[in-house]
Order: sequence, then C-alpha cells, then structure tokens
Amino acid sequence: MKHRILIVYLVAIAAFLGPFSQTIYVPIIPEVTKELHTSPFLVNVSISIYTVFLALMQMVYGPLTDSIGRRKVMLTGLLIYLAATIGCYFSESIEFLLIFRSLQAVGIAAGSVVAVTVIGDLFEGKDRIQPMGTFQMMVSLGPVVGPVAGGFLSGSFDFHMVFVALLCVGLIVLAGNYFYLKETKPDSQQKQNFSFSDFIKILQNRVGFSVIGLGFIQYYGLYNFLVFLPGIMSDRYHLSVEQKGLVFLPLSLGIVAGSIIGGRFRRFDERKVVVYTTFLNSAALLFFNLVSHVSLSWLIVSISLFGLFLGTSLPVQTALLTQQFQANRATAIGAYNFFRYMGMAVGPMLGSILFHLGSYNLLYGFIDVAFLIFGIVMTRTLLNKKRSFQG
Repeated sequence: MKHRILIVYLVAIAAFLGPFSQTIYVPIIPEVTKELHTSPFLVNVSISIYTVFLALMQMVYGPLTDSIGRRKVMLTGLLIYLAATIGCYFSESIEFLLIFRSLQAVGIAAGSVVAVTVIGDLFEGKDRIQPMGTFQMMVSLGPVVGPVAGGFLSGSFDFHMVFVALLCVGLIVLAGNYFYLKETKPDSQQKQNFSFSDFIKILQNRVGFSVIGLGFIQYYGLYNFLVFLPGIMSDRYHLSVEQKGLVFLPLSLGIVAGSIIGGRFRRFDERKVVVYTTFLNSAALLFFNLVSHVSLSWLIVSISLFGLFLGTSLPVQTALLTQQFQANRATAIGAYNFFRYMGMAVGPMLGSILFHLGSYNLLYGFIDVAFLIFGIVMTRTLLNKKRSFQG
C-alpha cells in the first residue's frame, strides 16, 4: 500500500486525540464550573466519566475491528467524536456536558485500537517496531500536551474555544483518514463471532499477560507523576504554575526520545527489551525517591530517565503483541488499551490513599515495587523456557 508512513501518522494522530481531549479540558475546570453554575465535583466527574468510557470502549472496538474492518470503525468513531464535540460546545448544563463528554470518549476510543491494528497490518515482523514508536510517541504526548493547549486557549479565549479547537483537529483527522486510509484487514482473515473467552485466552498467553499487565503498571505510574508531581514542586520547591509546567517538559521529551530509540530496536530480542526496561523503570523510580527532595535538578534527571525507559518499552510492547496475535490483533490491542486506561484511572485514586498513609515516599515506593515485582514475573514468563503460560 502506498503512503504507508502518512497513514501511520494519520492513525497515530487519531489515537493522540483520545488522551489529548481528556487533559485539554483540565485547565478550564474553574470556567466551566462558573459558566454552567455547577460544582467542581461534577465538572471533575466529566473527566472521570470520559476516562471510563475511553477504557470500556477498547473492549468493544477491538472485536469490531477484527470483525468488520479497520476503516469502517475508524471513520464511524471519528464521526461520533465530532458530533459529541459539537454537543459539548452547545451544552448549557452539566448534565448535557456529561452526556456529550461520554460520547466523545465513545467515539475517539476507536483511534488507538485501529491505529495499532493498521500498523500491524501494514508492516511485518521487526519492521513494525519503528512505526509503533511513532504511534506510542503520539499517544504518550497526548496527556502532557493537553493541559498546555487547554491553558493557552482558555487564557486567551472563552472556554468554548477548547471544543472548537478539538472540532477543527478532528475534522482534519477525519478528512485525512477518509481519503488515505484504505481497508487493511487481510483478505485471509475470516469474520469471527466475538466471545468474551477471547479476552481470557489473550490474558492466558504469556506474551499477552506480560504486555497487558505491564501496560497497566506503566500508565498507573505515569499518571501518578502527572497528578502528584505538581504537589512536590509546590511543597518542596515552591514553584510557580508556569515553572511547574516546564518541569514536565523533560518527562515528555524523555518519552519521545525513548519512543524513537525503542522504534529502532530491530536487532534486539523484543522480550528482553520489555523485561530490561521494566527493571530500568524500577531503578529510575528508586532514584527519584532518593533524590526528589535533594534538589530540583536531580528530580528532573530522575523523571527524565523514567520517561526515557518508559518510552523505549512502548513500541516494542505493541510490536510484540501484534506479532503474537495476528488473527485477532485488534482484540488483543483492545484488551491492552483497556488495562492501560484502567491504570490511568486507578492511579490517582489509589495514589491519593497511599499519599495520605505515607506521603510521597510510600506513593512512589509502591510504584517502584510494582515495577520490580512485575519485572521478576516477566523474567519467568517471557525469558524462561518453562511453559507456565500458553505461547
């Protein structure tokens, strides 16, 4: 198929819109609360409900993409997203905003499932790793770039402009996918009747279990940084809002650099890369716990290393997963994304409990131990020859 690289970017941007649309909304919470005459709690619910639907729809779009094809699911999802974004713009009550924010997530959830599946269709073997790096880089940037864009738009314009911006970007993505994304589902792949047992089989597979479990832990850890790191910067270093935003930049650059590096790991065993980067993430978290109170410079170095090792692992994970589940790769990616988004949702909730029990050391120490334990588990399931799992 021609224009393969263009297609990679088009589907990757569609996937980027999912987390981007979630976090671009964060800076406008006070304005929305005032404009809709509601409480901050209900406005925060509109963020949480978006996350829940973004996660749940992964389990729906995965089997659908395997069954009816990639193009139909992508275009339908984008149309739902655009219609819901218009609904958000015209919402005059928190009830309507909650409905349309939910529909936004229902629509754009198709992006991440279809993107990885299309890349898996277009590229074979280790050739998948580099385009997977592009995809993972875009998705990882979404939650970090969102608040920056939302802050700029809400600071310069009325908060409704956030939804206008999302509508404009969504229309461009829809047009690009409509004209360039052809159906990539292999002709040899037969239409299958979905069964929930398909997800169970994926989790029983040693590769499926390892990659999906690691995805949950990684996004749990990443969102604990996004939510609680500003508190450290305020409590320990008394930084301004603008300065706190700049501290997140090295974390973002680390993820981008790691995604590029991981995308070039063609000569290495993918299983070893996934396992070793998990241990490196554990080491980076230990380093963070040791130096985050010493100086701001060392804190920045430690979160940069965390982002670097996280980014390096991501493209290799999806390449490994799509290679392992060629007949139902969209279903596997749907399960993978579901657990990643659940990690994203669970992170701030459990993190808040741990913070109240033992402050930042317990919060990040727990994440460190989780990475370490799962690294040991993956060493046994992926690198050892014992067949405790299928695959």
